[in-house]
Amino acid sequence: MIRLDLSATPKWLDLGSGLGLHVLPVTTAIMVAARNDPAVEALPEGASKEEQALVMAKAVARRVVTGWEGVGDADGNPVPVTPEGIDALLDIWPIFEAFQTRCLAPHLMLDAEKNASAPLPTGTSAGAETTAQPAKARARTARRA
Repeated sequence: MIRLDLSATPKWLDLGSGLGLHVLPVTTAIMVAARNDPAVEALPEGASKEEQALVMAKAVARRVVTGWEGVGDADGNPVPVTPEGIDALLDIWPIFEAFQTRCLAPHLMLDAEKNASAPLPTGTSAGAETTAQPAKARARTARRA
């Protein structure tokens, strides 16, 4: 069952270690805008899935993060939210993972659930990969009891 949260109210996400992010809901408009982000469009053709995930997460975060707590400069002074600051924050592995899990994953799970089948090698979505090696020899028939 899909649970619709029709409130467009921003909320606080606790990412641990005293870090909290004030975020807007991740809507279709946000995801479409993030996909058209110059950094996403500049990804090279052979970019790894990990690199794609990081660039996309940063693009979404720049659009949804409206405030934060627990983020400071080298001297510990609080710093304002900026696109560069968001990118630097997501370059910290545990923060990136927490953002992925708490902000993006609930939305990406819905996208992943829409089709659980592999692409058909003979269909319009050709691309399924072989996962089993061919048998070296024919299997013997089982004996009847």
